[in-house]
Amino acid sequence: MFHLEMVEEGVSGMKITSIEDLKKIKEEAQRSTSLREGNADYRIVVCMGTCGIAAGARQVMSSLLDEISVRGLKNVMVTQAGCIGLCDREPLLSVEKGDEKVFYGDLNPEKARRIITSHIVNGQIIGEWVVHVER
Repeated sequence: MFHLEMVEEGVSGMKITSIEDLKKIKEEAQRSTSLREGNADYRIVVCMGTCGIAAGARQVMSSLLDEISVRGLKNVMVTQAGCIGLCDREPLLSVEKGDEKVFYGDLNPEKARRIITSHIVNGQIIGEWVVHVER
């Protein structure tokens, strides 16, 4: 029999008072890990060099992960890279599917959410934010 004698703050900020709480934390961690390491149709790479971070890349990454989670998307993997040399266009990310890479720049959290809706869910590239396309 398992017995918790202490109540501690969990990874997700929730109180751990039971086995069910531990299971919830485990499930949350597994969902987060699968977004970063799993096989997927789409791969989103957020540029997280110091220039990107200073321009708001962390908030963009957080917004992407939240939107993917809210929509329950299983076909998207999110990862990060360093600076790609386009510091004046940060925050930057690429959406990759097969051999195609679409680079978006001058982003913010709202634009990141819209990229999920338009590009990932509906297959529509948002041309006005595109910095570069590789095929």
